[in-house]
Amino acid sequence: MAKKDYYEVLGVAKTASPEEIKKAYKKMAMKFHPDQNPGDAGAEAKFKEAAEAYEVLSDAQKRAGYDRFGHNAPGGFGGGGQNVNMEDIFSNFGDIFGDVFGNAGGRGRGGQRKRTGQRGSDLRIELKMDLEEIFSGKEKKIKLNRYQSCSPCGGLGAEAGSAFRTCPSCNGAGEIRQVAGGGFFQQIMVQECPTCQGTGKLIEKACKSCEGKGRTMNEEQISVKIPAGVQDGMSLSLRGKGHTGLRGGDAGDLIIQISEKPSNVFERDGDNLIHSMFITFPDAALGTKIEVPTIDGGKARFDLKAGTLPGKVVRLRGKGMPNINGYGMGDLLVHINVWIPQELTTAERDMLNKLKDNAHFQPTPKQEDKGFFARMKEFFATS
Repeated sequence: MAKKDYYEVLGVAKTASPEEIKKAYKKMAMKFHPDQNPGDAGAEAKFKEAAEAYEVLSDAQKRAGYDRFGHNAPGGFGGGGQNVNMEDIFSNFGDIFGDVFGNAGGRGRGGQRKRTGQRGSDLRIELKMDLEEIFSGKEKKIKLNRYQSCSPCGGLGAEAGSAFRTCPSCNGAGEIRQVAGGGFFQQIMVQECPTCQGTGKLIEKACKSCEGKGRTMNEEQISVKIPAGVQDGMSLSLRGKGHTGLRGGDAGDLIIQISEKPSNVFERDGDNLIHSMFITFPDAALGTKIEVPTIDGGKARFDLKAGTLPGKVVRLRGKGMPNINGYGMGDLLVHINVWIPQELTTAERDMLNKLKDNAHFQPTPKQEDKGFFARMKEFFATS
């Protein structure tokens, strides 16, 4: 008995959008679901038939293959509506039944996911960013060289009109089973069929563009939104943006590793920024108004007290980097250094010689006058 056209089964046009196909299948699933029609063999048959049609038409690559080759397309398109296992239906369409009947999907019998091809490998790249880009978050355009589905054959690996035959090595199962050991200690080893790469079918006439692999290497430019506050060495994953799999297999992921460029203005410690600046000895002794750059391109101002010692750290709250998890902003820590002139005129030397023996210029350190590293440790411990 000839199979029905999948579009006819779902009652949609061949130009139907993915949303229209999903909506039509959802309607049929609710109408003919076995739980709604207990003991009705006819309803169960229609339910399975609709599930088979949706499996093909909801997948862009399978749909393209069906439009070109009909029910003889590779990868098991003609699954046999009357022989579809109910567990396999639930495993393949978890998004539908999870919404309608509350069933979790994604896995078939025995907890194993149904094979549709060999998954593509992940693609890893390094993305260099400066602090200013990281502070605000940025949409970056990235050029990639990656395997993509072959356009001439729709990812099937076969020339138009080419026939497919059952793989003789695995008899269409896509896997090879071997028995190891003997007696009570026999062990069954299951591995992907090396002849057909797990598809169960062999191509009579391979596509010339991809040589039967169903994919070709192409250059692609994608836009990636990098969230504000990422840190050096952090990895971001974009699902399905890696290499396309063989013969309709799922695509791998794109792994983006962040590389933070060194800054001439700031050092970073987590969400905090450190800015080192020099002031003159008179400013340290008399006090002054300080202006420092901020990561957003602006300026921050504060009053420096008279008698400031070298190594003092001033905390400007909320002037650091954003926390990537949304937990507020870090601080800007300004490290104060006192500039000691390297060359002096005779008049300057005479002036300093008159001052150096003055009582106020004699070192009288207090215990609370901590060194720079002790100050920084204290700031980070309380940040």
